[in-house]
Amino acid sequence: MATISSLGLGSGLDVESIISKLVSLDQQPIANLNKKTSGLKTQLSTYGQIQSALSTLRDTSAKLTNPDTWAGTKASVSDATAISVTASSGAAIGNVSIQVDRLAQAQSLASGSFANATSTVGQGTLTIELGSWDATGTAFTSKAGKTPVTITIGPGQDQLGQIRDQINAANAGVVAAVVTDASGSRLTLTSRDTGETNAFRVTVDDADGNAGDAAGLSQLAYDPSSSITRMSLTLPAVNARAKLNGLDISSETNSLSAAIDGLNILLLKTTPPVTISVNQDVDAIKKAVSDFTAAYNALNQLLRSQTKYDAATKTAAPLQGDSSAVSLTARLRGIAGGGTSLGGSLSRLADIGLAPGADGNLAAAGTKLDKALANNLADLKSFFMGVDNTDANNSGFATRFRTLVDQALSVDGTVTTRQKGIQTLIDNNNKRVDQLTDRSAANEARLRAQYAALDTKMGQLSSLSNYMNQQIAQFNK
Repeated sequence: MATISSLGLGSGLDVESIISKLVSLDQQPIANLNKKTSGLKTQLSTYGQIQSALSTLRDTSAKLTNPDTWAGTKASVSDATAISVTASSGAAIGNVSIQVDRLAQAQSLASGSFANATSTVGQGTLTIELGSWDATGTAFTSKAGKTPVTITIGPGQDQLGQIRDQINAANAGVVAAVVTDASGSRLTLTSRDTGETNAFRVTVDDADGNAGDAAGLSQLAYDPSSSITRMSLTLPAVNARAKLNGLDISSETNSLSAAIDGLNILLLKTTPPVTISVNQDVDAIKKAVSDFTAAYNALNQLLRSQTKYDAATKTAAPLQGDSSAVSLTARLRGIAGGGTSLGGSLSRLADIGLAPGADGNLAAAGTKLDKALANNLADLKSFFMGVDNTDANNSGFATRFRTLVDQALSVDGTVTTRQKGIQTLIDNNNKRVDQLTDRSAANEARLRAQYAALDTKMGQLSSLSNYMNQQIAQFNK
């Protein structure tokens, strides 16, 4: 007997259509769960945005509760071409007089002229030693902690340019260069660092046996303490000399970073007395307040848009009716609309021009804030960063917002707990979908097996019917 190769051939029924409709009914709960999961994922993503916005608000609030923000200073100078100055929070407010008599300088030597950079100089060894020269420039004192560096100039290495490269590679504290002009090429050596203790001398062990003559490698020798000056001193090593408020200052560099606490002074040129003015950096404070305002408004707008219901389109935002989001909005606006007694004459955000509007956003900083910065800085500082140990609701605004965000983002905080809850629902839905999918597949397999058996049975009955009809026909004949 022939086998059934396609469901329905034996029975004459549209079995595939029947099974498809039954399986479709079986999978409807799966579709419903997937739709719910999609909505939950949107909510979880929205809470991720809220978490990020809260973190930004916490950071900007933290800056307003940091004493360094309120102690910031900025410095200016009456002649910016002579002095460059920056101030840190440790700088005292006031004026400083500075006179620059001399800039720090590095020692520099120059050799005699050679035809070009490929000219042969000679072989032997060069020893470069850092230290300082006395006032006459004839007595040398080695620099403590520095070891003389000896450079061997061998065959095939004795051209002027090659010697330059070997000196630079030796890291001896000097920089070598070949300078070419109309008279030829010269080797120059310059201390890597400025200052009197970074001077140097060059001694030579010449392969020709004479370390002080004008031939061979000894042409690069410079050691006045031994009366050898084949290279010429073009610049001596000197310290910078200045007067700060009349006091003499000496520095190996042109940067006076330790001369006055909190001020980094860079000397640019010699100058008669100029004035450095140090003032409170109110611009930095104003920016901190503006950043805080922007962070609060961004969070408020996000919560407002994600919890609204659009009556015109009859569309609910992802968190419409979400108790955690609604509660967070209320707490934020409660602080913004509240007050504090710690700010003296400043008690509400409206007093510095940041009054909350009808949409909950804070107004942009304006003249009221400028006035407080100029005339009432101490009160403004307490207004934001004050702490009331007896009544937390009376603490400064930045302190309260920072506390609120820390609570919301803590391990068991409002936002964290809600995120965990949504994720749990998503995980449970996914598990249930897997279960229903397995059950649907099993049901489909069972249906196909049942209809396959029916097809077989109906096929057998059909064959039997045909056989009986044939027999009856033969009998009738």
